Amino acid sequence: MSDIVVFGAGGTAGSRIVAEAYNRGHRVVAAVRRPEATSYLPAGVRVVTGDATSERSVRELAPEADALVVAIGGGDHTLWPDAARALLDVLQSMPAAPRVIHVGGGATLLTPAGGRLLDEPDFPPEYRDAALGQAAALDLYRSSADGVSWTYVSPPPLEFHPGERTGKYRTGTEHPVTDTDGRSVLSYEDLAVAVIDEIEKPRFRNMRFTAAY
Repeated sequence: MSDIVVFGAGGTAGSRIVAEAYNRGHRVVAAVRRPEATSYLPAGVRVVTGDATSERSVRELAPEADALVVAIGGGDHTLWPDAARALLDVLQSMPAAPRVIHVGGGATLLTPAGGRLLDEPDFPPEYRDAALGQAAALDLYRSSADGVSWTYVSPPPLEFHPGERTGKYRTGTEHPVTDTDGRSVLSYEDLAVAVIDEIEKPRFRNMRFTAAY
């Protein structure tokens, strides 16, 4: 059993990660900006006011955690690098810091030619700022000093949606995981499975991984 703090626990990804962790018997703290709006979370989950971009919040919640999951979202593309900075600044000073599991963007994955998907000419311009924000967060983790254990999780770049929990998925690192038709597909429910699997049995310390069917 682990103590897991989920930042962004009220969102589409965060709420499913909370449920998956709780249903597996972990102790879960749901860190959200508006605790009054989380009645749909499991009754045994402790809900607190928390913000991954705030060093104060991270400092308050990190000491009793084994893992900090970042599953935040919003309209401001600086949100993700701001969270990465806050987490790294606090955790680097802790003698026994928890792991960070950052749910990032699929557009940071690479094309067969080695470029980022977000840099392709046909990448939708309306998603570019968010993609660049997630890319900046990944760069911050990769350039961080030793002492902080992190994992960046990229969902599929396009076909990622609420759906069925199958408990099955395949993993990759820098390129999307595709099926025989070239599609990369995953449900939010199975992304949550992959996140909690990584907490229980780490395979991707200090690196990025992606998952799909």
